[in-house]
Amino acid sequence: MKKLLIATDNYLPRHDGISRVLSEIIPRLKTKYAITIIAPAFNNTKTQTVDGIEIVRIPLRKHMVGDYQPAKFKSKIIKHYVHEADIVFAQTLAPIGAIAIYQAQKQKKKVVAFVHSVEWELVPMAMRNYFRKLAYPLSKAYARFFYGKCDLILFPAQSIQDNVSWEVPSVEKRIVHLGCDTNTFVPPKSKVEAKKALGFDPKAIVIGYHGRLCREKDLKTLLRGFIKVDRKHKKKLLIVGDGIDSIKKMLERPNIHLHGSVDDVVPFLQAMDIYALSSLTETTCLSILEAMSCEVSVVTTRVGFVKDYIQEGKNGLFFDFQNNYELAKKLEQLIDNPVQMRSLGKRARETVIKLFDWNKTVKELIDAFESLEED
Repeated sequence: MKKLLIATDNYLPRHDGISRVLSEIIPRLKTKYAITIIAPAFNNTKTQTVDGIEIVRIPLRKHMVGDYQPAKFKSKIIKHYVHEADIVFAQTLAPIGAIAIYQAQKQKKKVVAFVHSVEWELVPMAMRNYFRKLAYPLSKAYARFFYGKCDLILFPAQSIQDNVSWEVPSVEKRIVHLGCDTNTFVPPKSKVEAKKALGFDPKAIVIGYHGRLCREKDLKTLLRGFIKVDRKHKKKLLIVGDGIDSIKKMLERPNIHLHGSVDDVVPFLQAMDIYALSSLTETTCLSILEAMSCEVSVVTTRVGFVKDYIQEGKNGLFFDFQNNYELAKKLEQLIDNPVQMRSLGKRARETVIKLFDWNKTVKELIDAFESLEED
């Protein structure tokens, strides 16, 4: 059995898109590969073996970057595990992923990178305003350097590949679409009961978001759009996630229910009538797929792969970046037309069932890994 080293700077107990992806693909990959994971020691987690998979934890640095606390540079530890591996599968370009890529190339190991985010879009947005201009060219050069050391780069969508490919033209590339567990993320048997279970008035319209509370999600636009709509209708804004303290403080307002990160987000999605995403950068955006799978109608920015799988007026609605006025108009459109709201939700779930399957994702990953062996 081949040894697969997964190097990631995002993993449980931190909840985010990369953690979700890994929690879905690792149980499916472990029948084919002997897996070791190197990940940050969030919440002081220790190195341990779970279900036959060794999870090596790297201690964290003291400083924060946006809502993220990076791992320390532990080259010696990572070098050892790269030496033991047949394939290195990097999820990130932060310290753990970057060092793993560097060591894999140095030790002539096969290395695959998955692009979960476009670094030169994400990193500047995580910075305060006075660092952003400098962060853009530096993060682009940084990404170009490390992606250039890979044998294969995987992308969740063609549009993401098109955005990155010209930076590393000589590296082989493939598309591997991500999935959604439509047997877990299901519509509620009763929307009324789902709202009651969370303490909401069943007659209230619940607008929701789940994910990290960070600058690139532009929650200020979501807040302003909600305030405009809240003047006219009886509504609640349900936000599930954790992140930057200043953003949490900004959201402490009447009719806004701010919940921290949860292991099971399904009951929260099932209580939502509308899922609103104001993000400035995404790739696949699993949080939208999970909401769609629960038959929640979606109002979102045209971002990443989202603009390809959502069709305006068919399975969701779009609004322009940082345009809280247009967001409010789209929210009002659905609130005033519950038939359209339900129709968009049903078609949204149909889209996810048709296009997004984790088993297909894993098959494509295995095909990609095996293509390296043929080389």
